Parts: sequence; structure tokens; C-alpha cells
Amino acid sequence: EMALYCATSFLPTLRHIATWRPDVLHAHFAMPTGLLAWAAHRLTGVPYVLTAHLGDVPGGVPEQTDRLFRIVGPLARRVWSSAAACTAVSSFVQDLAERAYGRKVTRILNGIDLGQSAIRNPQSAIPHLVFLGRFNPQKNAPFLIDGLALLRDLNWGLTMIGDGPDRAAVEARIASHGLADRVRLAGWKAAAEVRATLSGADILCLPSLSEGLPVAAIEALAHGLAIAGSDIPGLRDVLLPGVNGLAAPVNDVAAYAGALSRLIADPTLLETMKSASREHARAFDLRGVVEEYERVLQTAAGPRAC
Repeated sequence: EMALYCATSFLPTLRHIATWRPDVLHAHFAMPTGLLAWAAHRLTGVPYVLTAHLGDVPGGVPEQTDRLFRIVGPLARRVWSSAAACTAVSSFVQDLAERAYGRKVTRILNGIDLGQSAIRNPQSAIPHLVFLGRFNPQKNAPFLIDGLALLRDLNWGLTMIGDGPDRAAVEARIASHGLADRVRLAGWKAAAEVRATLSGADILCLPSLSEGLPVAAIEALAHGLAIAGSDIPGLRDVLLPGVNGLAAPVNDVAAYAGALSRLIADPTLLETMKSASREHARAFDLRGVVEEYERVLQTAAGPRAC
């Protein structure tokens, strides 16, 4: 798929450069998009900026990409070394990229328009949990159902927004645990519907095995949700354990259920952490993120942008 992308996008990229005459190229995902930017740079002289997200950096999703990086490693190093500037969407991805390629990488967090997330409903009598994302092994959705099955004695409801290859497993776990009356599978929803669901929710569930910087978590911050997540590096920019949520060891179902139990059973703690999330959301204000990218791109373009 990556080779096909590069092959079919190469000539259109050169045509765009010839007609539009950009000052700088911005390649999101170092592989394969960075490879395309590098080739265009070699032929046209236009500088490029890389933005890494997670799976495009060695060690980000090792179970999926380790073999790939063993094959393309020398070429990837050339792509990174030739970039005018490099950025990453989280502290975790920044650290991985700097260690892999030995160059400075600027962290620019994923951003969100906080103006669209201003409405906040009061806390409901029964805590409303939300899972938001693709149902794939990385997001660990069936594990979430197993954890909630341990909390039958508590009052809670869960809405799962998304779909994917693990949906059948999620449905099977819901049925086997007898949770059909407490878990709603909403499928994919439009952005406005997602925001409406988050506005009426209390806790975002993120039992992921790995993350770069999930936009779902930033959305949750902006809507004032506490976060119950895995203790993984990719969540450390959004989840401040003990402040705006709780973290549990990866794939430890008892520990994760314990974290959820604390949030569900203690309304005062939950409300305090929700307030902390709303405060922490300021760090992801899209206006500041845009300004940071502008500075990087203008510096990379150099005299061409004058």
C-alpha cells in the first residue's frame, strides 16, 4: 500500500509544485509521505517538514512496523536527515523520533477548536462512560467490556462510538457478560453527534495498548471528561494520573476495573477530575497549535517565504 501510494502520488506532486510553486512542503507521516516529500525535494529543491504521528516512527507500534523499519531503515534515516525541520504530535513520539534518528524534533500537540466544545451538561445521576475510536486490537475494546463486567454492582452506562474488526468480539463479550442493557454500540457518528455524546458524558475509557496522541482524548478534555486510560507513554500528554483521571497497567483487567470503580463510585472525585480536564484542555487550543506550525514552516522555508 505504501509503495502504491508513492508511485501514484509522485507525478501529481511534481505537477502541483510546478504550478503552485510552494515555499515549503509539509509531510504528515514520515513513512511513506516523507519519502515522497524527500524525492520531490531532491528534484525541485523545495524544503520539507516532517510531522510524525506514531506508527511512522520505529518503536511506535512495534508489532506492526518493526519488520518494515528493518527493511526501509537506511532510507528512512535519509528522509529524516534531509528534512528542514521535524515535528511530532506528542512527547512520546518526539522521544522515539529523536532516539531513532539523532536529530532535534519539535513537539507540537494535536489541537482542537475549544470554541466548539464549550457546552457542558451537569453530571448525571448515573455516570456515563464513552469509548471513542476504531474497534481494532490497538484500542483494546473487548478488554473494556471485561473490565466493566467486574463492576455490575455499580451504576453506569457505556456508549461505544466506532466500528472495526473487533466489533464481533465486543458484541460477544457484551452478550456473555449480560451487559446488553448497559452498553450501547452507536457505530460511527458525525462530528456533531460525537460532540453531543461527549457533552453528556463523564468518563472517557482509553484501555489502549498503544497511542501517539489520540484526538478522542483531546476532545474529552475539551468537554470536561475524566479519563480512565492505560499507563502508556502516548497518553501522558493528555492523562495526568490523579489529576484529571486514572491510569492502570496495560491489559490488567482488575486494575483497570479498579480505576473505573474509583471514578464511578466517588462523585466528588469524578467532578474534581472533570474540572481538571477542562483546565488541561487549554494546552491543546488549536489557535496556539496553528501558530507553532506557522513558525516551524516559515523557518523551514527561509528566504523563499519572503
